[in-house]
Amino acid sequence: MTSRRDADQHPLPDAAAHHPVPDALVHLAGTWHVERTVRDLADGSEGHFSGTVRFTPLPAPDEGGLLHHESGTFTWHGTARPAERTLRFLPGEVPGTARVEFADGRPFHDLDLRTGRHTADHPCAADLYRGDFEVADEDHWRTRWRVGGPAKDLLLITEYVRVPARPAAGSSARRGRSG
Repeated sequence: MTSRRDADQHPLPDAAAHHPVPDALVHLAGTWHVERTVRDLADGSEGHFSGTVRFTPLPAPDEGGLLHHESGTFTWHGTARPAERTLRFLPGEVPGTARVEFADGRPFHDLDLRTGRHTADHPCAADLYRGDFEVADEDHWRTRWRVGGPAKDLLLITEYVRVPARPAAGSSARRGRSG
């Protein structure tokens, strides 16, 4: 399923390079820069998404969970359009894991990053989405979704890079100055 070109553009870390994450929700909280390639393996066409995903606390009654809101620009066949999606990440049955749902509450997949790597399946009508999740370090992770079915033959690779939090006004960066 993976061509040499995929490996060159998206080198996957060795198993030893996976970064264990004791608590997926704690790890994901914050803002991430997102770059995604979408390749139609049937005809070779390729698209690109660039944007931001914010993981923010869910309000009650889903306390302890995160709202995943992704927004940016998706370019397909030379046409750029705004794109966004929203997911809900809730505490999983096992401490440190998560249960991922669509915005309307339908189940999507489980997520267990305690070893730094996880594979999840999501059946969708006649298609199967298989996701591989890999954490490289505290600030970098990747997903690879392979989508197959009667009408789909896709590979989606997403790279996430943490956006550093900005210090609040009046923080220690300003306190060190005299004057």
